[in-house]
Formats: sequence, structure tokens, C-alpha cells
Amino acid sequence: MKQPAPAECDAPPPVAPFHDGELAAQRRAGVAAAAAAFGGRGIRTFMPDQHRAFFAQLPLLVVGGVDGGGQPWATLRAGAPGFVSAPQPRTLDIAGGTLRGDPLEGNWRIGSLLGGLGIELHTRRRNRVNGVVASIAGDAMSVTVEQSFGNCAKYIQGRTPTPVPPQAGGAPPQRRVARLDAADRALLARADTFFIATANTSDAAGGARGVDVSHRGGPPGFVRVDDDGTLTTPDYSGNNFFNTIGNLLHDPRAGLLFVDFERGDLLYIAADAQIVWDGPALAAFDGARRLVRLRIREVRRSAAVLPFRWSAPRFAPQFAAWGDAGARSLASRAESAAVGGSATAIVSVTQAASAGRGESAEWPESSVSLKVLKASEASEASEASEASETPETPETPETPETPETPETPGVAGACVR
Repeated sequence: MKQPAPAECDAPPPVAPFHDGELAAQRRAGVAAAAAAFGGRGIRTFMPDQHRAFFAQLPLLVVGGVDGGGQPWATLRAGAPGFVSAPQPRTLDIAGGTLRGDPLEGNWRIGSLLGGLGIELHTRRRNRVNGVVASIAGDAMSVTVEQSFGNCAKYIQGRTPTPVPPQAGGAPPQRRVARLDAADRALLARADTFFIATANTSDAAGGARGVDVSHRGGPPGFVRVDDDGTLTTPDYSGNNFFNTIGNLLHDPRAGLLFVDFERGDLLYIAADAQIVWDGPALAAFDGARRLVRLRIREVRRSAAVLPFRWSAPRFAPQFAAWGDAGARSLASRAESAAVGGSATAIVSVTQAASAGRGESAEWPESSVSLKVLKASEASEASEASEASETPETPETPETPETPETPETPGVAGACVR
């Protein structure tokens, strides 16, 4: 028998909940009208049943929040499936799961803004939820949902987790410093995934106020470590909401989280972001619509804290479609480094063992084009990043993505718009 949908589904689509920073980014990209129309349909004030069931089956939850100084951090919570639950469409409960070294531990209060990302790497599914902490008991908390929406599977590298027992011999080492060390740089060089937390906590943002935590994926080398320790990474086409970049236009502080999927380490980075909207620097990364430059202020690393290890990645198909320039580009980098050229990126494409899973750890030569950024281009990129938020000539409008797997009509909670 067909079940009725929640009453919220009968209401007219709400006004798209975007603040001034998000709106400025949408205007600059030439997608403001599309984002307003799509955001009004795709962003809910409750969780549909499909999302509630999805979060309840996860052993990991990506969480974004801000510390006492307003610095955003992206962190992970871990537990047996069911440690995250949604007993009501507007309630998300998190039953602990704090990992050692979590920079947000001790910072949660009733009224704290929280951004949540449920992501299942092996199926490439992900859904977002933002809200306000309503109650706290130890490291468990209940969140009142203010925004719920899906994201498409683009740029997610497929990985299968395997639980591992806690390490014996006491607490794993932790480090808190101002700069990257060699091990950190090596992890960033081979990274194909990271998470980023940003925030707009201003009362002026109204209903769009909040913390966002997002997934970023790319070919190994898509996070470039420059000589001064600044990170540069591309911003690809997405759902056109511009949650992350919009927040950064309001408050440039960002919190990055890199996962060592083989060792279980977590690398946390606090940084100040600058957006490179256009210019020759974008040519260093195939598919880049913009660049995000991140000047590091703090680095924290927690060793072997994750209770999982992952299989070798099944790389997202989007990158293979960008052409066969990868081999030439990597050769160009190697030649430039050999003659003392101006390339500043670290390139390390590693192969990880995946015994018994039949998953390829190889990165196809045709799937990544990483070009050399010369010093002159870096200077021009720096100048481009000084540009105003409202451009004289917007870029070619981006095509909106379908934000999530279509939900099943006729099922309670499946609000199809």
C-alpha cells in the first residue's frame, strides 16, 4: 500500500537557503538562477527516510564544527553501524565515536553548529546534513536538522573498509606543529581524497548560517604542496551551491582532514584560503574551474587512530575522461625537477596492495594531467586571487548536477521534487 509522504513534502519549495558569500560565488560562476531554483527543491529542512536509513548503516561520520576560537575543523567519528541514527526526520543522534586527537573534542556545546557528511566509499554514496546541537551526554549528542541534501557520486574513489583491532602498547603518538614535515608532505602528495570544513556563523546569514563539511577527490597530486608550505588544489564543477567557497568568501578559515587509508593516521590542517578564480594557473590542473590556495597555520597528526584500513582505490571515472596527457605531464615534471626548474609540486603516485579484492591500485596513464606551474604563473595566480567577488565577466555557466541517487516515489519520506 502506498504510504503518505511527510507533510513537509506538500509544502511549496522553500527559498534557497544561501547566504551572501554563496550568492556571490554563484553570481561569479554565472549559475545564480540555476542554484536558486535547484537549491529550493534539493535542500530540505528534514531528512527523508532514505537518508535516515543511510546514516544508520554507516561505521563512520565526517563531522565539521568550530572550536572556541572560531576555527573550523573536519573530523571523523567511528563506531558500529547504528552509532549514528535519525529517530525522527529532524533529529540526528551521534552515540559517541570520538577518536583520539579530535581537535573538536571538548568544544561542543548546546547550540553549536554542526555539519555532517555521511559517505560510503565502496558504493560512492554520500548525503549531507547540517544542524544545531540540541543535547550532549559525554561525547554523544543529538542534533536538530536544519538542512538535508544529497550529493552525487562524482570524484569519490571507491574503497572497501576492513575493521582492525585497537593498537596495543598505549596511546598512539600525536603531533601538533605549525608546519608540514616530510611524512605529511608524502601523504599529501599521494592523496586522492580529503575533507574540508568551513563556516559562516554570522547571525546576518539567517537560515543559511552554519558549518559545512565537504568531500574533495582528485587524482594523486591534485593537492600541490608549494615551496612555502602553501597548498593548492582545484575546485571542480559540482552542484553549484558553492557552500565551501561561499563560506570562504565570508571567513577564509578552513579545516582540512587527510586520511592515511593504509595506516589509519589522520592529518588535520588549519589554514587560510584564497580563491583563484581564473588565469593561467588553472591550467596546472585538468578540469579545474577555480583553485583554492591554503596557507597553513597549524598541523595536527594522530597516528593509527582509525579502527579501519581500506582497500586500494577504484578511481572515480571522471578523471579518466580528461585525456591522455598524463604521461607527458608527469615526464615534464620530472624533467623540470631534474634541471632545477620552477615546478613546486610533489608528485607521488603509489600502488597499494589489495590482496584478494581484485581491485586495481594502478592509476591509468590516461587519467591525470598535471602540468607544471611556473613561477610567473604563480605570481599571476596570486594577483588573480585578489579579484573582487563580483566579476565583470562571469565564466561559462556550469551545468547543475543531480545531487543524489533518485529516491523511490511512494515511500514515506521520499520527497521527490
